[in-house]
Amino acid sequence: MTFAQFVGSGSTGIIGVMNLVVVPVIITLSFAAFVWGVVNYFFIHGAEEEKRNEGRQFILWSIVGLAVLFSVWGFVNILLSTLGIAPSA
Repeated sequence: MTFAQFVGSGSTGIIGVMNLVVVPVIITLSFAAFVWGVVNYFFIHGAEEEKRNEGRQFILWSIVGLAVLFSVWGFVNILLSTLGIAPSA
């Protein structure tokens, strides 16, 4: 197995595993954290101001995490397309 086969492109090799498995799982977990913060803020601890503040912080940091995640993912895809090993659409 050559290095090019190991790294792969599109849906094969390490790049394929990252784009097809790892990144969607991380995005799903990040979105689940956001939803959990919303549920805590509005439904579970609606009357307790201290718990609502914790839920608000959870929502804020989930949004920041999602923004960073999408930014890095976009940067990596730009880098891969520049190097000519972009994933297939």
